[in-house]
Amino acid sequence: MTGRNDNCLSTRSLEWTYGPDTRRDGIDLLERGREQAALTSLLTSLGRRRAGVVTLTGRPGHAQNALLRWAARRARGGGLGVLHAQAAPAEREVRYGVVAQVMTSMAEQGQADGGPAGCSLRELMEHRQPDPLPGLDGTLHFAQTMPTLLVIEDTQWLDPASLRWLHALVRRLTPDTPVAVLASGSGVSATGRDWLSLLPYSPVPSKQLVLRGLTEHGVATVVETVCGTPGDQRFTATVAAATEGNPAVLREVLCQFTDQGHEPVAARLPELRTITAAVVGDHATRSLNGLPAEAVALLRALAVCGELLSFPLVRALAGLRPVRGQELQVMLEAAGLTVSGGTKTQVRHPAVKARVLEDMATEERAQLYSRAAELAHRAWANDEDVAQILLRTPPLGAPWVVSTLCESFTAALNAEDHVRAAAYLSRALREPLEPSERARLTLELAAAEAVSAPLAGDRRLGELVRDGSGAPEGLRARAVDLGLARGNSDWARRAAAEALCDVPPGERDSLIALFWLADESRDDTEPMVPEVPVLPGRPSTPVQSGVRAWQLAVRGEDLETTRTLARAALAGDGPDTPLVLPRLAACRALILTDDHEEAAAELDTLLTVVRRDHRRAATARILTARAELSLRAGRFDAVEQDVDAAERALPMSSRHPLIAPSLTALRIATAVEAGRQEYARTLAAAPAPPGAEEGVAWAALLFSRARVAAVDGRWTEAMELAKESGRRLLRRQWSNPALVCWRPQAAEACYALGDREEAARLSLEELRLARRWGSASAVGVAELWTAPMTGAGGRPVIAAREAVRVLRDSPARLTYAWALARLASCELEEGDSRAAALSLAQLSAFTTPHPPSRLAAAVRGLTERLEKPALPVPPALPREWTTLSEAEQRTATYAGRGHANREIAELLSVSRRTVELRLSNTYRKLRISGREELCVLVRNMGERPSDAS
Repeated sequence: MTGRNDNCLSTRSLEWTYGPDTRRDGIDLLERGREQAALTSLLTSLGRRRAGVVTLTGRPGHAQNALLRWAARRARGGGLGVLHAQAAPAEREVRYGVVAQVMTSMAEQGQADGGPAGCSLRELMEHRQPDPLPGLDGTLHFAQTMPTLLVIEDTQWLDPASLRWLHALVRRLTPDTPVAVLASGSGVSATGRDWLSLLPYSPVPSKQLVLRGLTEHGVATVVETVCGTPGDQRFTATVAAATEGNPAVLREVLCQFTDQGHEPVAARLPELRTITAAVVGDHATRSLNGLPAEAVALLRALAVCGELLSFPLVRALAGLRPVRGQELQVMLEAAGLTVSGGTKTQVRHPAVKARVLEDMATEERAQLYSRAAELAHRAWANDEDVAQILLRTPPLGAPWVVSTLCESFTAALNAEDHVRAAAYLSRALREPLEPSERARLTLELAAAEAVSAPLAGDRRLGELVRDGSGAPEGLRARAVDLGLARGNSDWARRAAAEALCDVPPGERDSLIALFWLADESRDDTEPMVPEVPVLPGRPSTPVQSGVRAWQLAVRGEDLETTRTLARAALAGDGPDTPLVLPRLAACRALILTDDHEEAAAELDTLLTVVRRDHRRAATARILTARAELSLRAGRFDAVEQDVDAAERALPMSSRHPLIAPSLTALRIATAVEAGRQEYARTLAAAPAPPGAEEGVAWAALLFSRARVAAVDGRWTEAMELAKESGRRLLRRQWSNPALVCWRPQAAEACYALGDREEAARLSLEELRLARRWGSASAVGVAELWTAPMTGAGGRPVIAAREAVRVLRDSPARLTYAWALARLASCELEEGDSRAAALSLAQLSAFTTPHPPSRLAAAVRGLTERLEKPALPVPPALPREWTTLSEAEQRTATYAGRGHANREIAELLSVSRRTVELRLSNTYRKLRISGREELCVLVRNMGERPSDAS
């Protein structure tokens, strides 16, 4: 459809000779009964030698020409003469081009004696014919011999000389002249008006018929015709809306759809939409061929800012006068290229927008966007709309440009569109700027790119730290803090160390603090960095105080000094301090000192600030810390909310691998405690991003995986994972038991595997370090584990009561709840049902909010035991058990649990013969006959201790 009125062949094609395409005409003439009746009336009048004029108009593709051909065939069949011609964009500059076609048509019908009225075609085309209206008298003479239907297709492309000729013909018609004029048009003309509109009046009856798109019923008929089967209701409604009932577009869409083997059902709507978008765009762009230069200029202006500015402003941008602009507006809308609403006119199809702009030279297009941006700014258009135009302009140097882009940057951040926000600031940085302003905008851009393009953001921060000339004091430290928030501790260490040589003293202290904070986040220390001074024991600046507090906390040294330094860090600067990570370190130190309420309040305050400033990476780190705090309190719903929010703030794809495991570890730990073990297994089995194992966060993930293995009874795996977690922490001298309870987990696994000596060693080490640190939660956990693992402290119930006493006022409410459960179990074992009932009653506050949790399941089991009649006390173990060596006890335990000799040999790393010898000695010392009695004995040894971590 090159601007023609439908997809049919040219009037000069063989179709006029050999007849119509019945299937296509059937579609084109669908729902055209009104128009066919009008044309039949015209032909009937012509048969009575009465004149008339009918014009069919509508959007391209609405089958105007198909109706003209239908009428021409009817006229021929009725014995009427038919002269036909078709205008074309390529021939609009050819003088009398359409008239020449009319004369040729007469010649083909036996009037070939030199052309009409004795005028040759060559003379006519070469402008050598002196008659201002050549062939007009001959045409009227021809009509006197036979009533004649003059068919003119696509009058919108008439050349001026042919248009004057047709106007003269109509003016000469009288009611009894046996000539009828039948024309088609689409409104896409140089004037924007119908071909007859320039005549003051028509001396004979004239009519204009506007063709509309097909109704949904008509579309359904076309669907069945082309596809060979009826379409379902959703499919038909969708294709009708997408094609607007345009017969030519509809036919092409459905042909392509069926050629791809699709059925007209709702399940194929995605494929239908894809095909429709391509076909509609293709048809629209074809309509651009032959448009006047002024119309193209208007379309380009509309493509740039038609959705933003009123039409008078767009017209001015295109350089058009009001009257001419109005004419072109009507023409483009009639062609279906634009749509108007209120004071605005917009390009209808994205493909047309792209086409008219792509055809421009690069410099010309940039100038158009520049003029559009300035015009939109003067018209007080919305900043974001102006910024969208500025993205495509060269630097303008105007003061308003940067402010507009910055305002739009903030709005995009508020809408969480970081890609668009980064684009606005990138464009602002192309404008002439003062060095300090350029540095500030670069930092804000890197913060936005932490989400949308993290690697680009890291590079930008690196350039800012290395070349800080002109940057305000403190900005380089903020850049390091920003990069560290995303987890790139390697980069932060190098950047902070290399920048120390040329920064002011105040910023130097901040960079030293950030260096050591980054150093705490890496599993191995990178040697290739400049030497950096260590932090003083009692720093004088809040930034260094926060980092020093964290150093002491992870090492489990001097709780009171840690608390004092953390509070100094949080009190020294307001929450609006530009450095976030040192304050977050102070909050995390307070978590380990059991000052949970204080830490929670500071985290909430800090979170408000970073969210206001759109620091997404820092937001994610703060939410992660708050989730850890909620987990210690047993608030599983709050944990999941914060973890989800942290991942939205900084998606896993944007996180540096060194901190990526932290959220996964929290999710696993929460799932285990909440009783969703299958989900925990899935998370534990998921692969981590490459490089994640090099960070300290990897230790937390290993510990969480150990918890999953322990709950599943995979004790060997649990022991190995827990110990590997501990090795990685100890490598960094992170020995505080309040940080990760890896020793109790490893001890439980060793105890289950029969290695009581190792279980006791780990438990006693945990107790020693917990007492050195001194927080109630750390000491309570250690007390809870030590007695059952070592057998020290007398009766188990005494140790459990001591753990409950220590934890009662601790903020670690989940640990306290497990201690109560352990106490209730011990009280039941001693037969003290009344005490056990009191302990279980205290647990209701913890279990009611989370019925599926592991703790709730344990409490239900204890309640059932409480309500059952007392069972007989199992027989005591034979005294001879103590005569077994440690190796024999471990081997006997494995055998009693059902392991085969080969499995035991692999577990203990000994030969199968050694296992056989140890079991023989065990049978002899215990005075039992063999493995069956050993299994009974091991079962009577009782259950393993409950989990209290």
